[in-house]
Amino acid sequence: MSRGNQQVWHQASRRESASPSDYVSREREQAHKQAQAEGEAGSMSKKLNEAAALGSHGSCSTEVEETQEKMTILQTYFQQNRDEILDNLLAFVCDIRPEIHENYCING
Repeated sequence: MSRGNQQVWHQASRRESASPSDYVSREREQAHKQAQAEGEAGSMSKKLNEAAALGSHGSCSTEVEETQEKMTILQTYFQQNRDEILDNLLAFVCDIRPEIHENYCING
């Protein structure tokens, strides 16, 4: 038997003779390492997602300016149309036409 085959055979025989607690310990250690690696990968992806959601600080100032422009436009539209809209709303609310519903049964 060659030297490499002897080592493989020796390792295999050691595995067979290992106690169940050694096997459980090795499995637990492997699971711990895998969970730790997955946790690190998850935290990295979470940080990347947060950075993408927040965007860069440079774009915040342009977004604020755009929003302010939109607000001024909406305020001017509101000032121009406020009286007309309130008149229409009051006319609609005050236009009361009493009617009997078509499903109402008079002869009970």
